[in-house]
Amino acid sequence: MPNTPQNQNIIRNQPAADSESPRIWRNIRVWIERALLIAGIAFLAGYGAARLDRFIQSHHALVQFARVVPQTEEIANADTGYTAIEDTNSRGNETRNRPLGNDDLKSNGSPLAVLRIPQIHLVVPVLDGADSLTLNHAVGRIAGTARPGEAGNIGIAGHRDSFFRGLEKTKVGEPIELQTLKGTDTYVIDRIKIVTPESVDVLQAGPKPSLTLVTCYPFHFVGSSPQRFIVQASLTRHTEGAQPDRDARLTVTTK
Repeated sequence: MPNTPQNQNIIRNQPAADSESPRIWRNIRVWIERALLIAGIAFLAGYGAARLDRFIQSHHALVQFARVVPQTEEIANADTGYTAIEDTNSRGNETRNRPLGNDDLKSNGSPLAVLRIPQIHLVVPVLDGADSLTLNHAVGRIAGTARPGEAGNIGIAGHRDSFFRGLEKTKVGEPIELQTLKGTDTYVIDRIKIVTPESVDVLQAGPKPSLTLVTCYPFHFVGSSPQRFIVQASLTRHTEGAQPDRDARLTVTTK
């Protein structure tokens, strides 16, 4: 290139133009980082609000139940049963019933019973219905199955990432308790199995009173879970009325 005044001006201006490119990309990177930070804060705030709402609604249901059952105020002081886990997935209803997971009857907000699983430190109200809103606040009776306190097979659904997360730690032979207005029914786990959503036979009544807990599987699956985790238990004892001393031992804080 000839060393003319015009060419010298082009050469002198070239570094300034080149320096603009890194500055632009630096600004873009800063804005992207800020946007991601804001999105992360919003996500955490939403998650925290959802957990707080779950705690408040579940605790309120336990208080309602305690008011109508004599000598069971200990229930209202219980932790609401989080095990860390909210398909039965709190991001969307997955509990199947014809097949397992279609939206069930809407809850009227009144607890039918209180479910306790001592080995996983779970104390949670049982509402009527297995729709998404109900399962965000408690566990729910699946439509078409027996009601707590009745003969037959009581089907109860819960979110795998909230109240029923600890089901994966349960074992055959361990007790499950269901307290109703009539008293406390004690069940013992007979079998634990994994089925497809279409396997509604797990909800059918057997020769003796039973309890079937349903949640989605795998527990840590991202998205719509392809299977269902089933815990089946048989009734072994019915105790009339409240047992405050025993209730106090079971209403422990969930880790």
